[in-house]
Amino acid sequence: MSSWKSLVLRIGEKCPEYGGITDSKDHIETCFGVVRRELEHSGIDILTFLLQCAEQLPHKIPLYATLVGLLNLENEDFGRKVVENAYTDLQDALDSGNCNSIRIWMRFLTAMMCSKVVQPNSLVFAYEALLSSAATTVDEEKGNPAWQACADFYITCVLSCLPWGGAELVEQVPDDIQSVMSGVQGYFSLRRRVSDIGFSVFKDADDTENALDEKDFLEDLWGRIQDLSNRGWKLDSVPRPHLSFEAQLVAGKSHDLAQISCPKPPDPPAVLSAVACGKQKHEAELRYPRRIRRLDIFPTSKMEDIQPIDRFVVEEYLLDVLLYLNGCRKECASYMVGLPVTFRYEYLMAETIFSQLLFLPHPPFKPMYYTLVIIDLCKSLPGAFPAVVAGAVRALFDKIDDLDMECRTRLILWFSHHLSNFQFVWPWEEWAFVLDLPKWAPQRVFVQEVLEREVRLSYWDKVKQSIENAPALEELLPPKGVPNFKYGGEGGRDGTEHALSSELSGMVKGRQTVREIISWMEESVIPAHGLEITLSVIVQTLLDIGSKSFTHLITVLERYGQVIARICPDQDKQVMLIDEVSSYWKNSAQLTAITIDRMMGYRLISNMAIVRWVFSPVNFELFHTSDRLWEILRNAVNKTYNRICDLRKEISTLKKGVVSAEEAATKAKAELEGAESQLTLMDGEPVLGENPVRLKRLKARAEKTKEEEVSACESLEAKEALLARALDENEALFLSLFKNFSTVMTERLDDAFRDGALQHPSQADEMAIDLEDTSAMELDKENAKPEKSHSNGGSAGNGYKVGEKEQWCLSTLGCVKALTRQYASEIWLYMEKLDAEALSGDAHPLFRKAVYSGLRRPLNGS
Repeated sequence: MSSWKSLVLRIGEKCPEYGGITDSKDHIETCFGVVRRELEHSGIDILTFLLQCAEQLPHKIPLYATLVGLLNLENEDFGRKVVENAYTDLQDALDSGNCNSIRIWMRFLTAMMCSKVVQPNSLVFAYEALLSSAATTVDEEKGNPAWQACADFYITCVLSCLPWGGAELVEQVPDDIQSVMSGVQGYFSLRRRVSDIGFSVFKDADDTENALDEKDFLEDLWGRIQDLSNRGWKLDSVPRPHLSFEAQLVAGKSHDLAQISCPKPPDPPAVLSAVACGKQKHEAELRYPRRIRRLDIFPTSKMEDIQPIDRFVVEEYLLDVLLYLNGCRKECASYMVGLPVTFRYEYLMAETIFSQLLFLPHPPFKPMYYTLVIIDLCKSLPGAFPAVVAGAVRALFDKIDDLDMECRTRLILWFSHHLSNFQFVWPWEEWAFVLDLPKWAPQRVFVQEVLEREVRLSYWDKVKQSIENAPALEELLPPKGVPNFKYGGEGGRDGTEHALSSELSGMVKGRQTVREIISWMEESVIPAHGLEITLSVIVQTLLDIGSKSFTHLITVLERYGQVIARICPDQDKQVMLIDEVSSYWKNSAQLTAITIDRMMGYRLISNMAIVRWVFSPVNFELFHTSDRLWEILRNAVNKTYNRICDLRKEISTLKKGVVSAEEAATKAKAELEGAESQLTLMDGEPVLGENPVRLKRLKARAEKTKEEEVSACESLEAKEALLARALDENEALFLSLFKNFSTVMTERLDDAFRDGALQHPSQADEMAIDLEDTSAMELDKENAKPEKSHSNGGSAGNGYKVGEKEQWCLSTLGCVKALTRQYASEIWLYMEKLDAEALSGDAHPLFRKAVYSGLRRPLNGS
């Protein structure tokens, strides 16, 4: 990398604001001097690289804006080009709905205004364009209120720029910025308050009545900006390097920013039904998602020195680093610990990362990314961050019974993986009290599931050794994952079945063909022993042959899958097949899930059969004490969903191919017709006006391109037919899933809940615990709740007070909401049919509430 690029990339990293010792003015001057010398020869490269750095290292935007301001003094044309390119990128981002780019370019333009590169008035015009678009969108007569998510995002963009330029705007154009503030205030009179119902990490925030009475995320940000304004726009988290060059920068020419235009939201649905509006609202929230949902894991005393606006700015820094450095985990950790702030923020950093790990409906990146970042941060700050992470784990564990079911699963997966990178060291004796809790208590289940996942990442004896400081917890370890083969050993089952298994094993070892095994099965075994015994022998024996490793399993399924398919052609038999898999691997939840997943991949088991099996009466009692069944169900739904996603991507690619093929065929045909038009008649006979060889080549090319066009169209039609079939299967899957949930839960919900309240099992004279009872964990000022909680089993003498049937209902309702939320985009497609067939009639109100919460749909259906 050339010296000027290195200086631009690393600008400010040796300054005190970023943890260094070199004065920021000296560093900027050094960088400016080198870049100025290169400007004449590498102007385009410098422009491109500078904009790229500003976009992908946005926590350095004040430094880059100051550098641009100094370059603008030397070369006004360069400054103008920077502004024009930033405007073009901003307009492209607005047109495509790229939220992150919109936000960053607005911040960069604001910072360049501070450095006298952008005219303050034209920047205010950009703010007003966003504000006007937002107000029009939420206007019931002129706009489409279902797209409020877009409008809220535009207002968020405007407000989030003010910490970077509010002081300068108030100084230079006070009337204009006051007009913007008044416009924002007016917007709040038009919009509807947004609740976090369905998307809250903690169950208590799903209390509809309370949630609607509190500030939402945008109102909270507005309050922080007003507080900043009242304090004279002074904050500690935004460097102001331009002030060191103010006497110079004031002489520079400020450039006008062209007027931006915001795309118009889609028209409201022709029929204003709850489902139609809900679909549009869901689409808007997908395109313009929330960036953060705060978690106040730690006591306020840990961050009492951080002002509300500074907390917002540091969160922006952290989220930007996570976003733009997601492919460079070590660089990401390095930048996260070196932000330009004057106060310590380890606790805020942990809360922000955990808020992203537990973000609903989906974290911005795969959970593994946050796992790696936390590991690198622990290594970068060995004296501070590991203790902060441990404190976060303890705080979340204390309130695990209030944690959303999906977040609980993510926390289990993260924590087990995190410990595997630190020799599985944890003070387990602190949690040994869970053994005194009932088997369904969330804290006990959490410890049990963490240990099970640790065994998957290591081996049983290693995990047992890791809990030697709390040996009693061995009771919660999973059994050693040895097979449970019905027909193995001397003490096997009926001698005849044992002999059949041995015979089949010998046939496989003797490399007999699938056809020979099927003939043996159909002609000798089924007539003599019946289908049930035959199925058991075949499946158990093949599983045992494939039990040595994952590769062995795949080999067996590929070679002898047709045998299984022949004996399990329908759902009834496939349910029996899954029973056999579960029986064989009853000591290993991991291998049960893997085997069923692979069998589904080979089309030996259908997703409908998996749903039927999960909701078999024998499995009901595991719903609240283990993740085993939910993992299998999630895998089945996810595989179906991924198949649809793959088909959609293939169809999108094929459509582009069809367009290209049509254009090529049209062009070839036109060239051929042009050549043929050169034919002339002489004495009634055609005379070639073109080269005969060329004409022949053009004909061949036209025929070939036409064939390619037809082939591309046929491929597209075939894929579209597959997609239509997959969507039909998906519709049937979700209908079956919700019908099963409704059927299984109705009776139990009636028994466990009365008037929407959870009945206390141990104290008949006490009032019922409210279903939406809140935890003591704070959810930030924008989501704060009264501190009230039922006992969660914090000690052996203060046992978990929720009874088994009540916990079964709470856990299952949580899984309903989690599945609905995760696949909301698909479920909205079938909403009318789901309403008619699964969510009406005998469906319990609490079941309907769980589904509607996952969809963020009002309970009254409006």
